Amino acid sequence: MENPNRRTMFHAGFLGGGALMAALAGCATAEPIPSTTTSQGQPAMTTGPNSKTLLVYFSRAGENYHDGGRRVLTKGNTEVLAGMISDRTACDVYRIEETNQYSNSYDETVARNADEQRNNSRPAIAKSLPNLGQYNTVLLGSPVWNVRAPMIMSTFLDSVDLAGKVVRPFVTYAVSGMGSVEQDYRARLTTAEVLPGLALRGEDLEAAGTELDHWLQQSGLGV
Repeated sequence: MENPNRRTMFHAGFLGGGALMAALAGCATAEPIPSTTTSQGQPAMTTGPNSKTLLVYFSRAGENYHDGGRRVLTKGNTEVLAGMISDRTACDVYRIEETNQYSNSYDETVARNADEQRNNSRPAIAKSLPNLGQYNTVLLGSPVWNVRAPMIMSTFLDSVDLAGKVVRPFVTYAVSGMGSVEQDYRARLTTAEVLPGLALRGEDLEAAGTELDHWLQQSGLGV
């Protein structure tokens, strides 16, 4: 997370505004899925028919950066973007949810993220991890916090085997663009193929459909 003053903060798109758009949709149940649920009692993972693509994302709602100020989001920008993607392509969806929830306060989350980055922390994930064996492509979605993906994404990457997979990152941000996310994933996932990702400013998600469609078509994932 960063701000124009270079103070440690989220570059994250979840801190950008973004309209509260449609929830994750377009993924009908095709085969048995884990029985784990989110803290809101919703399925931890949803499946699409004959999917070979898994969409994995982490998102935070609450107080976010927005056009130089703050805005409270009931749905995080990365969750909004994940829903837009799942509406447009056949995929299974797994949401990363933290055991120790991040504060709704922007400043408190900024401080926690700075501490986690400084200590190379691995925040715990609250539910069972997906089995990646059936997937060819994994889409990794997150906000960008202080130029990087939140450290809980490192928890996920430490816990699964992405060898031989095609990995495509997508992020939401406030001022940083992709930051170092794509570069970090390439350095880390040496046995996977990390291909060009998508970075969308949180405040611009409402008008981002054309750019998203272009990226999906280039990635061979468009419906």
